[in-house]
Amino acid sequence: MTFSTTTRPFRLGTRPSPMALEQTGRFAGAFRARHPEAVLDVVEIVSEGDRHHGPLAEIGGKGAFTRRADRYLLDGRVDSTIACAKDVPGPHDRAPGITVGAVLPREDVRDVLVLPAGRPPTGLEDLPPGTRVGTSAPRRAALLKALHPHLVPVPIRGNADTRLNALDAGTLGADAMIAALAGLRRLRLADRASQILDPTVWLPAAGAGIVVVEHRTDDPATARLLTPLGHAPTRVLLDAERAALAALKGGCLTAASVHAAVDETTGLLTVHAIVLDPAGGAPLRAVTTGPATDPVAVGHGAGVRLLGDGAARLLAARA
Repeated sequence: MTFSTTTRPFRLGTRPSPMALEQTGRFAGAFRARHPEAVLDVVEIVSEGDRHHGPLAEIGGKGAFTRRADRYLLDGRVDSTIACAKDVPGPHDRAPGITVGAVLPREDVRDVLVLPAGRPPTGLEDLPPGTRVGTSAPRRAALLKALHPHLVPVPIRGNADTRLNALDAGTLGADAMIAALAGLRRLRLADRASQILDPTVWLPAAGAGIVVVEHRTDDPATARLLTPLGHAPTRVLLDAERAALAALKGGCLTAASVHAAVDETTGLLTVHAIVLDPAGGAPLRAVTTGPATDPVAVGHGAGVRLLGDGAARLLAARA
């Protein structure tokens, strides 16, 4: 099935969370400005991750926020879907037939510490021993154990606004929580950050701060609509980071970090890839550099190097 602006609306699938709807609204504005002849309909799709309130591992983990949207896309109920890149599984963990049509400009990759409303700002290092810090990401939990062993990571679930409300009400099951700064900014709640964490120490997730719009691989008409809306420099970074994660066969529930950057002077792409120990031990690190014209090869090399250094042992470990 292909899309034609002359026969029906263009259907864009998104999760109904406030954060997802904000990023969808921004993309919809750009789409309408670029394609004024098209009618765009936003289709809200409640994901399995939205419905399930327990650990994501109970429902397969990887793809919990995208599997239902994938079905809508492959069944032809929507023409494209929009999601945070860090929530999108690699090709080894999803049905074939879906490709990235547009990568939006990268936002801030940093994580932040959030305290209950009214608490004076402080940092992770100053929290009392035994403080429960909420997070749903194995990467963040492993970093807490490695960098701040006096703190206790606890699993939490829910959209960012729901978590914030529960934190303030004392019903989150945690005394503080870690959140993405980009997400708080989308919700206009960046002032809730008690501490912005240094990304050279507190390592970002692969695809952090990046939003992707996907479509069916057999739909060139939609590809032509989406391609002009993409940000090529961010696409290079995302391709490299996802290639490293794919080599590790990792996803959103992997305790790993991959971050790519391009030197504008030399044109060289550098990929930093790290696999963390879920128990808080020493991580494994790899750095690869190569031409930005071949980001997949550069990123894949970083992942392969980690595997050669024994990353499979840490990837299979449990805290």
